[in-house]
Amino acid sequence: SMEPAQSEMSILPNGKVWGCCLIHFNLLCRFDDPEGPMAESDEFLPTGEGKKPIRFTDFEGKTSFGMSVFNLGNAIMGSGILGLAYAMANTGIMFFLFLLTAVAVLSCYSIHLLLKASGVVGIRAYEQLGYRAFGMTGKLAAGIAITLQNIGAMSSYMFIVKSEFPLVIQAFLRADPSSTEWYLNGNYLVVLVSMGIILPLALMKQLGYLGYTSGFSLSCMVFFLSAVIFKKFQIPCPFEEFAVNATATHLHSNFSLVDHSHAYHNGHVEDDAHCSPGFITINSQTAYTIPILAFAFVCHPEVLPIYTELGSCWMQHVSNLSILIMYVMYFMAALFGYLTFYGKVEPELLHTYSRIDPYDILILCVRVAVLTAVTLTVPIVLFPVRRAIQQMLFPNKTFSWFRHIGIAVTLLTLIDMLVIFAPNILGIFGVIGATSAPCLIFIFPAVFYIRIVPKDEEPMSSTPKILAACFAGLGFIFMIMSLSFIIIDWTTGSSNSLGGH
Repeated sequence: SMEPAQSEMSILPNGKVWGCCLIHFNLLCRFDDPEGPMAESDEFLPTGEGKKPIRFTDFEGKTSFGMSVFNLGNAIMGSGILGLAYAMANTGIMFFLFLLTAVAVLSCYSIHLLLKASGVVGIRAYEQLGYRAFGMTGKLAAGIAITLQNIGAMSSYMFIVKSEFPLVIQAFLRADPSSTEWYLNGNYLVVLVSMGIILPLALMKQLGYLGYTSGFSLSCMVFFLSAVIFKKFQIPCPFEEFAVNATATHLHSNFSLVDHSHAYHNGHVEDDAHCSPGFITINSQTAYTIPILAFAFVCHPEVLPIYTELGSCWMQHVSNLSILIMYVMYFMAALFGYLTFYGKVEPELLHTYSRIDPYDILILCVRVAVLTAVTLTVPIVLFPVRRAIQQMLFPNKTFSWFRHIGIAVTLLTLIDMLVIFAPNILGIFGVIGATSAPCLIFIFPAVFYIRIVPKDEEPMSSTPKILAACFAGLGFIFMIMSLSFIIIDWTTGSSNSLGGH
């Protein structure tokens, strides 16, 4: 069982012990464990003088640098990429680039804080860092934030399955869009996929973030990106909607134009206006883009487990490189998606293509790729949530299959309910992004860092701690801003764009 927080905090100033551990940590960066895995509860106890040095246990650090970049890239790469073209349509190209750069740089800095704090104490779990900094409160706060954040992520992934899978099947079967077969109903398909594919994968005892799913998911997303770029040069700008016969096409096209102009451009129905890019755009939907972008680089629950597996001390390079790769991919996908449709981009990019031609083979393949990537990422994201729930509810219990399976089934059921009854992907992105993402990206790393790094090493007046405090303040401002934007948007009734497609 854990010692109370007081006695743990009193050990921190003991420079000799921590200095010794720090040297060990810097030299070795991984510790072989001759006695096999230790019990979860013993793992994080502070070491006394006579004991062995602090170890990051659980995995041997044998993952290569490249694999770690893939793993972290996969953890970052979410379904957020599908909403980015819509975000760019509501911010303009330059403003979007500025926001994306800011979020990427801030994410790198917060991972730096996280790694430094975990290096000082040799702890490799977010919840345990919280426990070391603030006792039970910190542990619960971190656990709840990770749970909310990753449930939000899983919901958005399952929402993609719900909205995309029926369209793919319908296109492959050449079925009539109005047909009501059960296998064309997204709600049934979500349940089917989560029971048939995700649940078995989520039940594995140790899903080290290794394996080939990361590389596979990322290559699927690279395929998605290249298809978006290719389509930009193939689709003419005032694009024709698809319909069964020509007269309907014309009517449908006009109707859709008016419909969309009311939402975005106050009733101007000029094709040319739609076909020029906006560099800085401000409208009622701009509020949503900030949370969507914040959501784009959250990989913080996964950073420490990946750190554990990495053989060397290069985690900061891994995270910088992963964020850089994702940054380029995000910007390209948003830019080319936006330049294809301009003001008519939908919150879910792939839907916009199916309005032009539902039977396009390339877009069908892209859909399958995105569905595959997204489905295979859900079990990975489920892992930190299950760990956080176990840490919060059953901290001292040993592993039990009953709990392991029960938590996974409960989580998946909850997420399926959310996805079947939640109206739209934007609602999911916006609300979760505005609450838990600022905590995980800004507030927790900064506050934990301030509490964990000993005062005699870095007093409160030192530059790193003042920076960290400003960083936490930025997180609070960011959270309040996003939430108030969303509430204003809902109350003023401009949420018509939030209705289901």
